[in-house]
Amino acid sequence: MRVAWVSAVVVAAVTWAGAVPAHGETATVEEQRLARAVPQEILRLSGFDDVTAKFTRALRDVRTYGEAERVVARHGERLWRRAVDRAQGRGPADGLAREDDRPLYWARLGMTRELRNWQPSFALPGNARNRLIDRLETASRGEDSIRFPKGVRKILVTGFDPFTLDRDTRIGNPSGASALALDGTLIRTAAGPARIETAVFPVRWRDFADGTVERTLRPHLPRVDMFTTVSQGRVGRFDVERYNGAWRGGSPDNENVSKLEMIPVKGTQPQWTTTTLPYKAITAARTGRFPVYDNTQVTEIPAGGTTPVVRPDGPTEGSTARAGGGGNYLSNEIAYRATLLRDRLGLDTPGGHLHTPVLEFGQNEAVTDPTFEQNRRDIITQVRTVLRVAADASF
Repeated sequence: MRVAWVSAVVVAAVTWAGAVPAHGETATVEEQRLARAVPQEILRLSGFDDVTAKFTRALRDVRTYGEAERVVARHGERLWRRAVDRAQGRGPADGLAREDDRPLYWARLGMTRELRNWQPSFALPGNARNRLIDRLETASRGEDSIRFPKGVRKILVTGFDPFTLDRDTRIGNPSGASALALDGTLIRTAAGPARIETAVFPVRWRDFADGTVERTLRPHLPRVDMFTTVSQGRVGRFDVERYNGAWRGGSPDNENVSKLEMIPVKGTQPQWTTTTLPYKAITAARTGRFPVYDNTQVTEIPAGGTTPVVRPDGPTEGSTARAGGGGNYLSNEIAYRATLLRDRLGLDTPGGHLHTPVLEFGQNEAVTDPTFEQNRRDIITQVRTVLRVAADASF
């Protein structure tokens, strides 16, 4: 999810009207894409085309707001667990490879659209509908089901939804696929078994400004032994991002909303945060098919200057951030927020950001193909190996 700072100059720093419609208006930009042929085929091939219908039937029997909360949470959690189980070989695979992250994304949008247009038999007070939608989002993303057992090392990993879907609606995100494949699994480290727990975040500026990253991570960072935010980056390579910048570069998100500004966080904020992952050990190890780089490049406005400059070896003293090694999109932002939270909590926990290779298709227009599926499997396998190497070097 790398976006160079220069892309910002051709993207207006505006928020497009109607991105989050009120009840009774049109669906969100993301939900509107559901009507396209590709999302419908993904849902049909995966067997997830029954998710919204089951949710709709459950809502028909709801008589109170408290009951609505329980139904929303239960169905959101079921969707997350179904996607994880499918990715890990439990339950039917149907017509798509098990590792595919896209059914989770499109099925969730069907549920949020249904909830947005639901007409209950009772009055919904105030902002109640939006609270229900938020509850559905967090439950179906694994954000509130992160649970570490006692007696093992603890590793927290995050991924992202697919994005740039107006360019190609078939797109998946290998970071989201990795999160599904790794959730609740164990890896063997030199210090003993380590449990991985995961969550998948939206590609929406507003959710990050509302604090979804901090709400999800804050209860767990003091207890984990390592954390890694993961997103899709460059073609053909992994990057361990050394530096994260405090700048939003303006590229549109999944709601076609653009933000060109400082990353909005409470309190005094630094221009840069840094990884504490063992990048030397990670880049030195043979972890898989793709090369892994220690990425130290940033874009900054030097102290006293006005023009952005690309620095290959990290920021200079007193500079203003314009892009971290991972750009200035939401992958940089989640890395910045997670490592800033680490620092504000006074932790020395190994943590940072890993960019995966771009998930590429073969030479056809199908919603899936052998090249696409093999690339995704190879990326997932290498993410797991990178985590093991990082754990061995850290614990």
